[in-house]
Amino acid sequence: MNLLIVGAGAIGVAMGATLHAAGNQVSVYARGATKQAIERGGLHRRGLLGDADAAAETVCVRDNLGEFPAQSFDFVLISVKTMANREISRLLAENRQILKPDAKLVILQNGWGNDAAYREYFSEQQVCSGRVITGCERLEPNVSRVTVYTAPVLLGNLYGLDVTPLEPLAQAISRGGIPCQTTDDVGAALWAKMLYNCTLNPLSAVLGLHYGALSEAPEGKAIMNGLIEELFAVMTASGYRTYWETPEAYQEEFYRKLLPDTYHHNSSTLQDIRKRQPTEIDTLTGKILELAAQHGVDVPMNTMLYRQIKTLESNY
Repeated sequence: MNLLIVGAGAIGVAMGATLHAAGNQVSVYARGATKQAIERGGLHRRGLLGDADAAAETVCVRDNLGEFPAQSFDFVLISVKTMANREISRLLAENRQILKPDAKLVILQNGWGNDAAYREYFSEQQVCSGRVITGCERLEPNVSRVTVYTAPVLLGNLYGLDVTPLEPLAQAISRGGIPCQTTDDVGAALWAKMLYNCTLNPLSAVLGLHYGALSEAPEGKAIMNGLIEELFAVMTASGYRTYWETPEAYQEEFYRKLLPDTYHHNSSTLQDIRKRQPTEIDTLTGKILELAAQHGVDVPMNTMLYRQIKTLESNY
């Protein structure tokens, strides 16, 4: 397969190295120092799931999508920060000649509603989604380290369409070293990740703590339990569902498995705050606030965290 990575951050670099290790041709859309680093040194994955490497001469990297050959790509993996979705969707539409006729866009991002920008230009058959809860940190512009792993990557289609075309991609990611499967209910998987991210990411960023440290005091657990209750109320009012029927069922799984599996991880929101760069809070807690307003759900704890993150961003 021929694959294009759009967004060479921690996840994008790890996925590029992984897919190359599985025997695929990998190209990358990147700019500036990241482009230069990949041109000089290729792509590298380190950490919990073992090493994967793509030498520089095996990776095609461009900062202009129009420079890739026509009808090149079977899949485009989108792992840019969610704030860039409007720009990237437009650029892909303007350069759609680089895609094969049956190419799929696969969104590998935090948050909910990221498909909307791509559906402005591409069909339901083309726009797919992935749930990634393999935590990564970028050590260098072209080197990513897997820091936590708790469940396979899940690939699917939010519109109820056949996921069989995603099987070759799922199998390739697995062969490269990151377990991956397809699912007929990727929406439930994405909402499971929303519960997890919106409970942990903004709180960890405001307090400057890794995930596990948030649970060490009863007060920390009380905050997280309150957030989970608000998140369930919004999800239910909005007509969405996930794997757990009640906040209490999720809390049991959260403290028994999900949090311990990712105990020492620093959230992407905390990493962004430390780098003094914009966070993805608008597609995480911001989306919760948007849905809460639409359905008349009171979410004071989520609102406070959202405002705190925005205050931190405004003081860079």
